[in-house]
Amino acid sequence: MNTLARSGPPRIPAAAFAVLLGGVSGALHLGKLPPAVPALQASLGIGLVEAGFLLSLVQVASMALGLFAGLAADTIGLRRSMLTGLAVLTVASVLGGGVGSGAIGDAHPVPWLLALRAVEGIGFLLTVMPGPGLIRSLTPPGADKAALGLWGAYMPLGVAMALLLGPALIAWGGWADWWWALSVVSALAALWIWLAVPADRLRAAPVAAGQASAGWSSRLQATVGARAPWLVGVTFAVYSAQWMAVIGFLPAIYAGAGVPGTWNAVLTALAAAMNIVGNIAGGRWLQRGVAPERLLQLGFLTMAFGGLAAFAQWGQGADAWSLPPLLRYLAVCAFSLGGGMVPATLFLLGVRLAPGPSTVSTTIGLMQQASSLGQFLAPPAVAWVAHRVGGWHWTWTATLGCSLVGIAIARRLGRIRPAAEMA
Repeated sequence: MNTLARSGPPRIPAAAFAVLLGGVSGALHLGKLPPAVPALQASLGIGLVEAGFLLSLVQVASMALGLFAGLAADTIGLRRSMLTGLAVLTVASVLGGGVGSGAIGDAHPVPWLLALRAVEGIGFLLTVMPGPGLIRSLTPPGADKAALGLWGAYMPLGVAMALLLGPALIAWGGWADWWWALSVVSALAALWIWLAVPADRLRAAPVAAGQASAGWSSRLQATVGARAPWLVGVTFAVYSAQWMAVIGFLPAIYAGAGVPGTWNAVLTALAAAMNIVGNIAGGRWLQRGVAPERLLQLGFLTMAFGGLAAFAQWGQGADAWSLPPLLRYLAVCAFSLGGGMVPATLFLLGVRLAPGPSTVSTTIGLMQQASSLGQFLAPPAVAWVAHRVGGWHWTWTATLGCSLVGIAIARRLGRIRPAAEMA
C-alpha cells in the first residue's frame, strides 16, 4: 500500500546553516574585543582612547566600505566572497595572537593591533554581505523567511557568545589565546562552507534584464538610485543605533550601580541574547504570513515602550521615582527581544526589494553601511546626554525618537512594498 508523505513546511538545508555559522564567526570577531579590553590595558598599557579606537575601527570600516563590500560580493560571487572574508579574519586573528604573544610587533604592538583590527573589519564585511543572498539561493521556497530570520540573529548570537566565553578564556590563557581560538572557529566555518555550499555560477544563464552581465557601475547605480534600499537602510540605522547604545552601555550602567563583574557579564549577555529570540520569532511570523511592515511596527513599538520603562525617571533628586531594578531589567530584555524582529524583517526586505538579483549583496551592503553609521553615532550621543544630565534617565528619549522614525518608515514601506516586489 502506498503511503502518502505528510506535507509540511520545507526544511532549511544544512548549507544554509553553514552560511549562518560563517556570519556568527564574523560576529565573534566583531565582539571579541570588549571582553579583552582590561587584559589589553594590563599587558600592553593601552589607554582608553586607544581602546576606543580598537572598538570602533570595525564600525568605521563598515561605515565607509559597506556598500562597496556588497558590490564586491556581487562581483566575485557570494560563496567566494564569504570564503575570502573568513580567510582574512582567520589570518588577521592569527597575527593578532602573534602580537599578544610577542612574536610579532614586540616593540610597537598597538599600531599592529590597530592595523589588524582594520583588516578584520574588511574581512567581516566580505563575510556577512553575501549571507542573505546565499541563504535565499540555498533555501527552498516557503522556508526562506524562517532562514532569513535565523540569519538576522547572527550578530547578537556572536556578540553574546563572545561576552560569555571571552572572559573565561582570557582568564585561563590570555587574550592571545582568545584571538587564536577564534581564528580556529572562522577557519572551521570556512571549511564547512567550502564543503557544503555549491560553487558560484558567475557565468550562468542570464537573468532578467541582463543584470547578470551588468558591470559594477550599473549595479551601484541601480542600488543607490532606487528608493526602497535607502528606506530599508535608514530603518536598519535607527534600529541598530538604539540597540547598540543601550546594550553597549549596560556593563557601564550596571558597574555604576554596583553589580558584581560576573553578574554584569551574564546580565548583559542575556539581554543581548534576547535579540536572538526576537529574530527567530520574527522569521516564524513572516513565514506565517504576517506583513513585514506590521512586524517592523511591532518591533519598534516594543523598543519604544521597553526603553521608556527601563530608563524613565519621574521627579528630581531624592523624590525621583523609577521602576524597580528587576522590572527595568525585564524592560531591557523586552527592548532587545522586540528589536530582534526588526533585522529579521529587514534582511527579508533587503533581499526582496533589491533592484535586481545581481544587486542583493550591494543592497545588503548599503544596509550595513547605514547600520554602522547609526552604531557609530548613537553611543557617543547617548553618553553625552547622560554626562550632561548626570545619569541615564533621559536615554529613553533617544530610543523613542529612533523608534518613531522606524515606525514612520515602516508605514511607507508598507505602501511601496507590493509595487516594488511586483516590479
